[in-house]
Amino acid sequence: MVMQYVWLGVTILAAVAEAAAPALVSIWFVPGGLAALIVSLLGGPIWLQILLFLVVSTLALLVTRPLAKRIQKEKAESTNADMVLGCTALVTEDISNLLGIGRVAVRGNSWAARSVEDSTVISKGETVRVERIEGVKLIVRPEKEGEAV
Repeated sequence: MVMQYVWLGVTILAAVAEAAAPALVSIWFVPGGLAALIVSLLGGPIWLQILLFLVVSTLALLVTRPLAKRIQKEKAESTNADMVLGCTALVTEDISNLLGIGRVAVRGNSWAARSVEDSTVISKGETVRVERIEGVKLIVRPEKEGEAV
């Protein structure tokens, strides 16, 4: 009779932990706990309850883990921010790495910007080429006159 409460507790605890966590961390123990609870209610021996809990939980893990990894990978895919790499941008606020200032407009969006070269100040109105993204800042290089866009 005590084991029924143990398996019910394991099942509820796993479900609550899963609901509270931002990722799949304990969902596979829920079907394992339910399977063991059913065997316990039917009067099955403790060794069978434990074995069934382990087997069903492992199977649930094997089935759901690839799904969880795929979901995490889809969430971690890059945003459209990388579409600005290599684009020409218009400096809307002087760029100075020493002062920590600068903004550019590229593809209709305003971005904080820094120069590739630390000592270079790029004036408002100039065009620059986006080299890379670091955090939420674009790292830019002044465009040379006559350079193809």
